[in-house]
Amino acid sequence: MPEYDYVVIGGGTAGSVIASRLTENPDVTVAVIEGGPSDVGRDDVLTLRRWMGLLGGELDYDYPTTEQPQGNSHIRHSRARVLGGCSSHNTLIAFKPLPSDWDEWETAGAKGWGAVPMEAYFARLRNNIVPVDEADRNAIARDFVDAAQAAIGVPRVEGFNKKPFHEGVGFFDLAYHPENNKRSSASVAYLHPFLDRPNLHIALETWAYRLELESPLTSGGGSLRATGVHVRTKDGEEQLVTARREVLVCAGAVDTPRLLLHSGIGPRADLEALGIPVVHDLPGVGENLLDHPESVIVWETDGPIPENSAMDSDAGLFVRRDPRARTPDLMFHFYQIPFTDNPERLGYERPAHGVSMTPNIPKPHSRGRLYLTSADPEVKPALDFRYFTDEDDYDARTLVDGIRIAREIARTEPLAHWLKREVCPGPEVTGDEELSEYARKVAHTVYHPAGTCRMGAQDDELAVVDPELRIRGLDGIRIADASVFPTMPSVNPMIGVLMVGEKCAELLGGTA
Repeated sequence: MPEYDYVVIGGGTAGSVIASRLTENPDVTVAVIEGGPSDVGRDDVLTLRRWMGLLGGELDYDYPTTEQPQGNSHIRHSRARVLGGCSSHNTLIAFKPLPSDWDEWETAGAKGWGAVPMEAYFARLRNNIVPVDEADRNAIARDFVDAAQAAIGVPRVEGFNKKPFHEGVGFFDLAYHPENNKRSSASVAYLHPFLDRPNLHIALETWAYRLELESPLTSGGGSLRATGVHVRTKDGEEQLVTARREVLVCAGAVDTPRLLLHSGIGPRADLEALGIPVVHDLPGVGENLLDHPESVIVWETDGPIPENSAMDSDAGLFVRRDPRARTPDLMFHFYQIPFTDNPERLGYERPAHGVSMTPNIPKPHSRGRLYLTSADPEVKPALDFRYFTDEDDYDARTLVDGIRIAREIARTEPLAHWLKREVCPGPEVTGDEELSEYARKVAHTVYHPAGTCRMGAQDDELAVVDPELRIRGLDGIRIADASVFPTMPSVNPMIGVLMVGEKCAELLGGTA
């Protein structure tokens, strides 16, 4: 039976950070259980601009969503099956969460996670976070930035991480190496330099399917204790990997609650209905499923656009429609490609050359739920995001506003002369109800599921972990990934997940 001081389940964005930091101490042994292969030497993974080729492929767990009566039921949620997790799979857009995002967490019961104490963790990150390089700044993306500034009067931002902002347009910061377009993912920054550490063991293509839990009578303590995890190797061999100190679950917002539920940790009634023995009744597991839904407007361009780009979505826009809002309340990515996967389902045709704007809801009001449909750990869980089910219709109205703002930008030079025609929804679609129906039916995700094991105060019955990331009512186990987010940050969450990893490592004594 392999035994280590710490067992990290998931070699993804947070797990890479934690494993790296803990093994800085040569006297501490760490095993990383990673379901996918290594990213070392894989240009298809390490080359940032090839990210779209990874979606739906062999390195994607590819989770479907349940039927969405108010939205798009065909959304597939990519979750990476490779070392580095989604930081090996995504666009590496790198936003430090805004101060108000962290303060919102503290207000929600995550004591010690406010903006002031969390600032220090950003400075510790090992990733190479830089603005999109001048050589990668496509001419049409530059003209989008100028047109947005002229059309709606937002400031140009050069370096979104330099200071907090409420609105602005500019090129993103990315975690990449511009000289060769290679990723500075969690695995590249935190694991690749240290793969020869004798106290670091990375078990690749090894799937964790059930936690090992020890009763208080056996452990001599007062609470149920996690002592390890049952895994299945690529060859089908089943093993129990044990932890002398702690088990750290870093499997992400889908697979972390999935693992807990199959281990008998979760809502009693749901587990009993599937015949899963209830080990620890914890009603919040799988609740509070969050995302950043967005819609899309596509234009045909007069011809091909320049080839240079970091990852084909290099610039973006933030708008604050409500001056009382503490954060931006509308975001856009500008895609230098015609992003028509969902509109084609409604009969729209993909133009040979085109661009897209994607109005996105930074602070959606809808909340979803993840749950099991089978006691078989190999059956994928159900993801019901409940898109656009908020009672005040805030989410859908945000997208309608976004389409109108996007059209305003498209009419403005220097962007306007690039655009031949609006392909979808099409200039004839103008009414609020029509725009809302279109926006919801073609809505997609930017792959930001979060919140399913949320952090909270002791009196919060639906909180799964406390502010020290310990699972309520259990000993010897913590969660560190996007599942602990109490609320959704108003920006792309990858940096937030890295910072959760850094803070977890500190809680364990693994960093200065």
